[in-house]
Parts: sequence; C-alpha cells; structure tokens
Amino acid sequence: MAESVAGVCAEAVYEGLFTRLSPALYRFLYYRCGDPALAADLVQEAFLRLWENCARVMPDKARAYVYQVGQNAFLKTKARGRVREKYRLRVAPREATTEDPQFTLEEAEFAERLSQALTALPSASREVFLLNRVDGLKYREIAELLGISQKAVEKRMHRALVELRRLHGEI
Repeated sequence: MAESVAGVCAEAVYEGLFTRLSPALYRFLYYRCGDPALAADLVQEAFLRLWENCARVMPDKARAYVYQVGQNAFLKTKARGRVREKYRLRVAPREATTEDPQFTLEEAEFAERLSQALTALPSASREVFLLNRVDGLKYREIAELLGISQKAVEKRMHRALVELRRLHGEI
C-alpha cells in the first residue's frame, strides 16, 4: 500500500524498476536508433524523467511511462538530426562529382517525394514501414519490439504500401 502512495519515489522501488526495465528498454531504443551510445543516453533520460515525476507515476504504469519517454526522446533526437542534415546540405559547398547532373537532380527529387510520402503516412504505419524497409526487421521482430501482434504489423505495412502507392505510384 505504501508503495502505491509513494509511486516510484521509494529508492528500492525505483532501483528495482531500473534493474528490471532498463535492459529491455535499451534493446527497444537500440533497434529504433541503431546507435548503442544514443540508446544508452535515451534510457538514462527516460529513467531520469521517471525519477523527476516519481510521485505521479505508479509502479504498475512505470514500464509504459519509460517506454513512452524513451520513444519521445528518440523522435526528438531524430527530428533534430533531420534539421541539422537539411542545414548542412544547404550550407555545405557542393562537391565535384562525375555523376550525370540529370541523374543527381532526379535522385534528389525522388528522395524528396519519398520523404513527403512517408511524412503523409500515419505514424503507426510509417514506423512499421521504416522498421521493415529501412532497418530490415522481420514482421515478427517488429511485433515483439512494438508489443503488438504480427497480424497488426502486417496490416500496418499493407496500409502503408497502399497509401504510398496511392499518393506516389512511382515510389
């Protein structure tokens, strides 16, 4: 009873949650970002936020809380990276290339259309699509990672492909 009143502020409860949840959270975030150092940082951030909000989070909700905080922190990091990359491409001097300028232009246009098409997808479908097509995960692995059934993964992937074909048939 005292555990539920104090939330996860009791040091023993917090340490137990960290010991139990951090390895799985690390794997989840590592699969999302592919960078061990970033995944470890995101786990630390998630548990720091849990500690900062320990009075408001009940132990039975702590798993969902740290996963959501970790996911949000990853998405924020990814968005910052995209902004940096766009800026870098805008200000970086063009390197001399032997590629056909027409090919380079078409490639850039295709990349932009693909980016817009992916942005237009619902987040659940986009996430499954990227995990499968970019990260190379199998449907079963995606299902385990996201905590959903393999059928749900298949359905989200189907919806993503249908929507991409509808929006941009040539992609």
